[in-house]
Amino acid sequence: MPEVENTIIIGSGPAGLTAAIYTARANLRPLVFEGLQPGGQLTITTEVENYPGFVDGIQGPELMDIMRKQAERFGSRHFYEFVDKVDLSERPFKVYVGGNVHLAKTLIIATGASARYLGIEDEEKFQGRGLSACATCDGFFFRDKEIMVVGGGDSAVEEANFLTRFAKKVYVVHRRDSLRASKIMQDRLMANPKVSMLWNKTITKYLPDETGQLVGVTLQDTKTGEEADTPIEGVFMAIGHTPNTAFLEGQLSTDDSGYLLVTAHTNTNVEGVFAAGDVADTRYRQAITAAGHGCQAAIDVEKWLEANDE
Repeated sequence: MPEVENTIIIGSGPAGLTAAIYTARANLRPLVFEGLQPGGQLTITTEVENYPGFVDGIQGPELMDIMRKQAERFGSRHFYEFVDKVDLSERPFKVYVGGNVHLAKTLIIATGASARYLGIEDEEKFQGRGLSACATCDGFFFRDKEIMVVGGGDSAVEEANFLTRFAKKVYVVHRRDSLRASKIMQDRLMANPKVSMLWNKTITKYLPDETGQLVGVTLQDTKTGEEADTPIEGVFMAIGHTPNTAFLEGQLSTDDSGYLLVTAHTNTNVEGVFAAGDVADTRYRQAITAAGHGCQAAIDVEKWLEANDE
């Protein structure tokens, strides 16, 4: 019979690692499963300039490494393994990792959400090298440059308008001839002199310079199939996010898009299971807000254990 952990944290972005810091300082000795991408989405982000405390900015992977070391200093235990599934039907909860089963009094789900990309060959090589999925994170780096936003919904329109604060020109690439965004947002976009629409177009290839930096794309006309290379200095994906909740197999309540629903504070619908960060956040999706949620979840875990004499 394996030892019953006070808490197991699933996920290792700002939410998971902040939760690890707080629960470790509360002497709960958290067990953290960091998954296949330790550090979450920030590990594919180069410069982070909007996280408090770093005057000159900091590299995303470095920030996550600092957080991890801070948590380990207080006794958290980290494993770079993927959680296959969980059993929340009874306590202690069961967490299945490879061929092993781990037991826990409480769980913090901080598995985040993954931005959707186009699935083009070698696409991941351009992430942080001209390709981004977060306008508020990376827009500043494209000041006075010409960039593209891919998408046709409210998020794409909102990001395109936001990026005009920095970019010289913003092209919105959409595979159809009309947007899905609300009319008021479309009107605002069309009235923006820095925005141009590229209707019935899709990106089929990213073009690098000799250093691997994005300098252009191949655009295909979705009606004629014709392709043309177009110089561009940045591409922002705005075709949605997918919350990383498949391993839960429907055991926790979600919205229609799969994001975890929290009933009060960070509580899910299962007693003793808490959610933090982008896995439950459809609005902000920032490192600092995820870290705040991680702090809240850790405090909620501590209070739940006290209230239940665990």
